[in-house]
Amino acid sequence: MGPARTADLTKIVERAEAVERAEAASGPPAEAALRASDADRDRVAEILREALAEGRLDPQEHAERIDLVYRARTMGELEPVVRDLPVAAGGRPQAGPGAYASASGGPLPDQNLVAIFSAASRKGRWRVPARINAVAVFGSVEIDLSEAVFPQQQIQINVTSIFGSVEIRVPENVTLCSSGSGVLGTFEVETNEAADGNAPQVQVNGYAVLSSVEAKPRRGAWIHDLRHRLRAERRERRKHLEPFRE
Repeated sequence: MGPARTADLTKIVERAEAVERAEAASGPPAEAALRASDADRDRVAEILREALAEGRLDPQEHAERIDLVYRARTMGELEPVVRDLPVAAGGRPQAGPGAYASASGGPLPDQNLVAIFSAASRKGRWRVPARINAVAVFGSVEIDLSEAVFPQQQIQINVTSIFGSVEIRVPENVTLCSSGSGVLGTFEVETNEAADGNAPQVQVNGYAVLSSVEAKPRRGAWIHDLRHRLRAERRERRKHLEPFRE
């Protein structure tokens, strides 16, 4: 990263910090001090994707700003990232209704996998959230759902790959579909339609710039019917609790 670009990135961070200090000094917290939600970050990421497609940002500038977006904690930290970009009316980051929602008893938080000149992976037996964000910049991301537990039916994976690679594997009996694209790269999703309409559905979105994105079923890896599996898990939990009730 050149000195000029480092200076530009530093200025963006300094502006965000200045906004936070001004809001803290003014008394009651205003919008800039509100905690950003995942939906807020996704809206800003979409603005950056449009700027990259229009040539307003080069791939490295886009990668730097995407990293800031997914590290941002407040609305004040998000706004400077797109301040110098044209945005359609209503497109500026605004606090959504989910920004005030309580996490207790709610859905699983989004899973963010960011690999910049590095590698990130998520595999084994884990509970899959409704949304996964994967960013690979000169790095690699691996997402393996073949042994995962699906608490809900709809799963969305948002992929941004620049000079990197993202590999996604799913069980053989889930629905897999895509709306992604490649720019001087490959975005390959082996679409699969599950025979059971109640099986999990994995949607892969995003783009690959001078990169590769691959998603396909892992042959031989199966999950049971969603409803039957959840019932079996409940029965198993009740069985373990019975000795404590006596």
